[in-house]
Amino acid sequence: MIPILFCVVGWLLGCLLFARPKTVKQLCVANRSPLGVSPAQHLDAAVLFDVIIPARNEEASLGLLLADLAELPKAGNRIIIVDDHSTDCTAEIASKFSGVEVISAAELPEGWTGKSWACHSGFEHLRQTSSGEKRGLVFLDADVRVLPEVTEQLVRHQRATGALVSVQPWNEAKRIYEKLSALFNVIALMGTAMTSRARSTGAFGPVLVTTPEDYLRAGGHSAVRHQVVEDLALSANYRLSGIPVELFCGAQDLRFRMYPDGLRQLTEGWSKNFATGAGSTQPLRLLAAVVWITSLGSATAQLVETVLNAQHNLIGAALYLGFATQLAWMFHKVGNFGVLTAAVFPIHVVFFVGVFTWSLWRTYVRRSVTWRGRSIRVGAKSNKPC
Repeated sequence: MIPILFCVVGWLLGCLLFARPKTVKQLCVANRSPLGVSPAQHLDAAVLFDVIIPARNEEASLGLLLADLAELPKAGNRIIIVDDHSTDCTAEIASKFSGVEVISAAELPEGWTGKSWACHSGFEHLRQTSSGEKRGLVFLDADVRVLPEVTEQLVRHQRATGALVSVQPWNEAKRIYEKLSALFNVIALMGTAMTSRARSTGAFGPVLVTTPEDYLRAGGHSAVRHQVVEDLALSANYRLSGIPVELFCGAQDLRFRMYPDGLRQLTEGWSKNFATGAGSTQPLRLLAAVVWITSLGSATAQLVETVLNAQHNLIGAALYLGFATQLAWMFHKVGNFGVLTAAVFPIHVVFFVGVFTWSLWRTYVRRSVTWRGRSIRVGAKSNKPC
C-alpha cells in the first residue's frame, strides 16, 4: 500500500510542479497584429530592437534562423552575428543575408566562456555603433526558429512589463536519440516555477529579451563571464537588480532542434547544465521533483512485480498508465516527443539518472565540463557586481 500511495503523491506533485506553463502562442494571440498588416509594416519606432546571435559552427542551422528574420532589417532592426571562431561556413552563410552584420569575436580571454564572450562582444559592437535611440535587445541562439511577428510580440511584452523575457523553445526532435531529451525538458521547466513571475527562478538562454539599460544594470554577460550556465546566473543578477523575469514556453511558434549532431552532443549538453541547474532550484521544489522522478521508477517496479507474479489486480498497470498519460501531456508541451516516448518512460528515467550522475561528477568533482570542443572550468556562483 505504501508504494501505491507514494506513486499517487508523486503523480500529484508532477502536476503541481509542471502546472500550465505560459506559452508564446498565448501571448501572440492576445497581442496579434492587425489583419492584413505584414510584420514589417507593423513594426514601428516604438518596438525597434537589435538582435544578437552568437554562433559557433552553426552552418546547419543559422541560415534557417536568418531566413525567418529576413524582414527585420527592412523595418530598421539590426541583426548582429558574432562568429565565435567557427571552423565551418557559419560566417559565409551569415554574410549572404541582406542587412545582417557579421563580426568576429576576438580571442577568448582567460576566465570567459565562449557564449558569454560572444554575447558581450555583440553588445559592445552595438554600443559603439548605435544611434542613441531607445531600442529593445534580443539574444537568440543560432539554432532557434522564430517568426518576425513573434519576436516583435516578445519585445512589446518586455516593453510593457519591464521584465527580462525569456523563452524555452519547443524542442523539434527529428531522430530517435533526440527523444532522450524529453524528460530533461520537462524537469527544466519544473525547476523554474515559470507560472509565477514572483517565485520563478532561472531563465532560458536560447531566447532573452531585454533593454540595453537593464542589461547594463544587471551587469550583462561580463558579470557571468565564468559561468557555465550563464542564463541562470544572468537571470539571478536581473532579480538582484530589482528587474523581474518572466518565462514562457515556445510551443510551435518558437522552436529549435537542440542536439542534432548525435548522442554525444546531447549527453554533453545536458551534463553541462543540469547539476548546476539543480543547485539553483528552490529546495522544496527540488525535493518535490526528486519525489516525482522516484515515483516514476516506483510505478515501473509496480508494473514489473504485477507481471512477474502474474497478479490479477490492475493497480500496477493503472499506475504505469497514469504516469505515461501525464508524461504524454507534458512532452506535448515541450516538444514533438509523442505518445510512444511517454509509453517507454522507464528508458528516459534510466538515461536521466545516468546523465545527471555524470553531470554531478563533472561539475562538483572534476570541476570542468566540455562543450563544442572546449573544456570549461566550473567556477563559483555569480553575484551581481557593485
